[in-house]
Amino acid sequence: MGEQPIFSTRAHVFQIDPSTKKNWVPTSKHAVTVSYFFDSTRNVYRIISLDGSKAIINSTITPNMTFTKTSQKFGQWADSRANTVYGLGFSSEGHLSKFAEKFAEFKEAARLAKEKSQEKTELSSTPSQGGAGKRNVLSVNKPGKKKESAPGDLQSPLASESINGTDEDRVTPNTPKHTEARAEPSQNALPFSHSSSSINKHWEAELAALKGNNAKLTAALLESTANVKQWKQQLAAYQEEAERLHKRVTELECVSGQTTVIKSQKTELNRTIEELEVALKAKEEELERLKAEVESANEFKFQKDTLTQKLQETESRNQTLEAQLSDLEQRLESSQLEREAYMKSLRSLLELLDCKIFELTELRDTLAKLVEGS
Repeated sequence: MGEQPIFSTRAHVFQIDPSTKKNWVPTSKHAVTVSYFFDSTRNVYRIISLDGSKAIINSTITPNMTFTKTSQKFGQWADSRANTVYGLGFSSEGHLSKFAEKFAEFKEAARLAKEKSQEKTELSSTPSQGGAGKRNVLSVNKPGKKKESAPGDLQSPLASESINGTDEDRVTPNTPKHTEARAEPSQNALPFSHSSSSINKHWEAELAALKGNNAKLTAALLESTANVKQWKQQLAAYQEEAERLHKRVTELECVSGQTTVIKSQKTELNRTIEELEVALKAKEEELERLKAEVESANEFKFQKDTLTQKLQETESRNQTLEAQLSDLEQRLESSQLEREAYMKSLRSLLELLDCKIFELTELRDTLAKLVEGS
């Protein structure tokens, strides 16, 4: 599975100034993603942060690390492997508390993983130590003499065993003959004097052969030592290359982890976009409803304007009728006044007529009396 991000947050990243060991130096111009990664193959927890393609935090969590809150929004921890102190500035106290809780949780997990690995190492080393003890016993009980080397010579365990084996193979079979050769002259020294000299020559030849073999083995040992030095240099170069490749793999894993975070953020953004689209659709429906209401309101306004115009026309007509009514009332009043004057004049005429009629009646009566008197 490799490394997988298990928790991510955003913060401003700082490192302690290596010269003063007091001031903070910002390593990111803005807030970046800081993630906890877990390597299931090695049971290792790491804190990783990338600024673009550059890894500004690559810290492996160990049981002796401590995350310290120095303020409400700032925390720090020391990494002895990287020989630095990292600092994180968060946007809120809640983000800092969450990061500190995760740090303590993964620190405890790292401690448990380390204890388990130590138990496994102890269990696996117990049988291997027993086998080594058996090999030591065998090597102590092995017969034979070891040839001492000069102080200036380099000697390896393999070369010593090879030399010892050669001495044993060559010296041991001839040792009984030498003993017999020394026992026989005590009985008869003259017949075997020639044989003793031949044996001495034989031993001298054997010694010269051993010296030659020793010189060859010493030369081979020196050559092997030179090869070992060359192999060590190659091994160091290979280790540097492996370390560089490991760092590159780590950066790529970080990028892969960031890709996973980006994918999750993309999924969240897609979900947010879908929610916004649904909300936009609801707003569009509400807008259509409002448009319909506006249209109906416009119709109502048109009707209101029409009714207002009709009302104004009615009011103007009413004012005209009121004026006409007032005129008629004035005319009626004047007519009534004229009628009253007419009636008054008519009454006066009637009264005058009554007076005239009465006078005429009196005149007639007078004339009648005159007529009768005459």
